[in-house]
Amino acid sequence: MKVPLLDLKAQYETLRDELLAAIERVMDSQQFVLGPDVGALEEEVAGYCQARHAIGCASGSDALLLALMALGIAAEDEVITSPYSFFATASSIARLGARPVFVDIEPRTFNLDPSKIEAAITPRTRAIMPVHLYGQCAEMEAINETAARHGLPVIEDAAQAIGAENLGRRAGTMGAIGCFSFYPTKNLGGAGDGGMLTTDDDALAEQLKILRVHGGERRYYHSVVGINSRLDSLQAAVLRVKLQHLDRWSDARRRNAALYNDLLTDAGLAEVIGLPYVGEGARHIFNQYVIRIHAKRDALKAHLQQQGVGTDIYYPVPLHLQECFRYLGHAEGDFPFAEQSAGETLALPIYPELTVEQQQYVVDSIRHFMDQG
Repeated sequence: MKVPLLDLKAQYETLRDELLAAIERVMDSQQFVLGPDVGALEEEVAGYCQARHAIGCASGSDALLLALMALGIAAEDEVITSPYSFFATASSIARLGARPVFVDIEPRTFNLDPSKIEAAITPRTRAIMPVHLYGQCAEMEAINETAARHGLPVIEDAAQAIGAENLGRRAGTMGAIGCFSFYPTKNLGGAGDGGMLTTDDDALAEQLKILRVHGGERRYYHSVVGINSRLDSLQAAVLRVKLQHLDRWSDARRRNAALYNDLLTDAGLAEVIGLPYVGEGARHIFNQYVIRIHAKRDALKAHLQQQGVGTDIYYPVPLHLQECFRYLGHAEGDFPFAEQSAGETLALPIYPELTVEQQQYVVDSIRHFMDQG
């Protein structure tokens, strides 16, 4: 049996006619950049996320960069964030000449540990950027409490978490700005790159709109130095079709995660494999279903590949140990939980169209590997 890590074709087949009609509508209009579909998508995403404003941009990476720019982050400033995330989390900070200041993760959720933030704050700290990793929100109440005491804005890296909730609040609405990615592998994925920012602050929303078009409120007149980061109308049209199905897909991922938990437990594997932890009051949308293998993770990955099961490692090298961040002066052992996670985690297929038979095959393949010793 073949079980890919993600099967985008299965999703496309169910929406093919709707998607092609939406694309044809944009082609007929010839309005490709910030056209009517972009404005409509922004309103729909704002409503979905329960935010006052949503501002489209070219990618999730640009969303992070624009958020930092809107908050005035500049050279020599410091931004506290996680060492266990996709590269863009830290690179967006570094691109502005600011310094990423890493704080270790909480090992159950893989998210920023709120109890360790205080010690990392210095006179140069200008913001805190938690990451809602794998589709589960960070502990935002505790993070916001620390941020408020120090007068620091919070930027939510919600690239993997659209629709996730923490104590009834949606990802992207618990900080000053929320940042989303529409990369095709996300729960809400486009036909290429795309991103979105959310905020309840009217002034920040206007600043973000200016920054995404070279810093100009009107064409050829520039009040600030911005970037070119506009959301394509074709992407917006595709995303508007898919947004209508997002909750159904996220619920299917949650059901698949629950079934994995049951199958792995029934197979006696939960004693040797760490199953995903879901915090109290959390709506985890399972952009990834990530297990922990305390030994032979790479050997298990190779075995599953031989059995036709797709897996991946998110992420094999923590950000503080990346070569490009060597100048920060970190060494192995600085953030032990992030480093441990990099060596133990493995993502299994979790996409909505996954069948019970496929999940059983994945679990049987894992059990076969474990039985071999």
